[in-house]
Amino acid sequence: MSQTIENAAETNVAADELRSFVERIERLEEEKKQIADDVKDVYGEAKSRGYDTKVLRKVVSLRKQDRNERAEQEAILDLYLQALGMN
Repeated sequence: MSQTIENAAETNVAADELRSFVERIERLEEEKKQIADDVKDVYGEAKSRGYDTKVLRKVVSLRKQDRNERAEQEAILDLYLQALGMN
C-alpha cells in the first residue's frame, strides 16, 4: 500500500513540476509575442518616417555579426556578383 501512496505522491510532484514548466513557457511565449509586436511597431514607425525597412532589417542583421564574419560574407557576395557580371 505504501508503494501506491509513494507512486501517487511522485506523480503529483511530477504533474506540479510539469504544470509549472508549461505555465512558464506560456508566459514567455506571450512575452515573445508582445516583443515581436513592439518590434513590428518600431519598423512601422521607421517606415512612416521614410526609412526603407528592408534595408533597416539588413542593418540590424549585420550588427549582430562580428566584423570578421561580416567581412567574409561581403567578400563572398562580391565574388558571386563578379562571377555573374554584376559588379
